[in-house]
Amino acid sequence: MNIPNFLSLLRIILVPFVVIFLIQGSYGKALLTFALAGLTDALDGTLARLLNRQTVLGAYLDPIADKLLLTASFVTLSILGIIPSWLTVIVLSRDFIILLGIAILSIISIPYVVKPAFVGKVTTVLQVGTIFLALLFQAVCRDISYDWIMILCWLTGLFTVISGLTYIARGVKFINSATVKEVKK
Repeated sequence: MNIPNFLSLLRIILVPFVVIFLIQGSYGKALLTFALAGLTDALDGTLARLLNRQTVLGAYLDPIADKLLLTASFVTLSILGIIPSWLTVIVLSRDFIILLGIAILSIISIPYVVKPAFVGKVTTVLQVGTIFLALLFQAVCRDISYDWIMILCWLTGLFTVISGLTYIARGVKFINSATVKEVKK
């Protein structure tokens, strides 16, 4: 196993620790663990490119690690009432719709390339930022107005919906282009 794949695996291993620390109310530890997991995310892709160690395993492991970390964090934070549950529903629904779309394209043998859209990248940054700032607020900044985090939640929700619609449009385009090719045969 190469270093980038090990870092992705480490991120997966850190997920239960983030959840356990949150359940225990140890927000500082949860914040540090989440930040460490985020660091592994930044490092794995960078090292894979720099060391020319991009692998098929890494192509699957990295997004799985990301989704596990974000999903576990959103679900736990919403159960604890730290972030609104509607945001968690939006985040999870978008991811489910994307996975469903990929499954449908695979089942009906339509070739596709998974490339993150710019709005998808912005959405990921906002989702990570929302979790990070909510944890930071719980750990050290309780004297700052929580309104800023709620504004970030609304912005994250908006971008999550927009990126979800973008990916749905891409999926429909793949299906339509494959249908047109079938008709021309």
